[in-house]
Amino acid sequence: MSKFKIVPLPKSYADQIRNNMKDDFGNTVIMQTATGLGPCRVSLKPFRPGIDKRLLFKHTPFEIDNAYNQPGPVFINAEDVEVYKDVFRFPPEIKNDKAHFHLTLIGYNENQMMVFTQLVKDADIDELIAEIFDKHPEVAYLHARNAEACCFICKIERA
Repeated sequence: MSKFKIVPLPKSYADQIRNNMKDDFGNTVIMQTATGLGPCRVSLKPFRPGIDKRLLFKHTPFEIDNAYNQPGPVFINAEDVEVYKDVFRFPPEIKNDKAHFHLTLIGYNENQMMVFTQLVKDADIDELIAEIFDKHPEVAYLHARNAEACCFICKIERA
């Protein structure tokens, strides 16, 4: 059994963004043709540059307003997409494309304080996540982030 669960942005949240074209901070959502791979934070699939339409908006994956509450830019597909369902493994299209997806895992405790960070580099991210949860009981959950742009990709909870 898996030791973790991937948590993409929920469909209801994406629908709200698409319908209102405003983010939770009152900013107007920007629609654009994908210039990079993303990924979409709902489907956790890479965008097709030059083909897919995506929405850019400011998002925070945190519930507590503190120093680690890092709002930043994220992308979702402009069209309705299926939410990532294979939640007991890291999205393979991201995992297997280390040339384009440089990842870092950041661990937070129950009070949303950062207690762990690690670059994924060439490691198998599924094994690394399980190892982090095994060796670091203080980590309540992880965020996968783009290691270069620092933008949030998905939350990872203990299973």
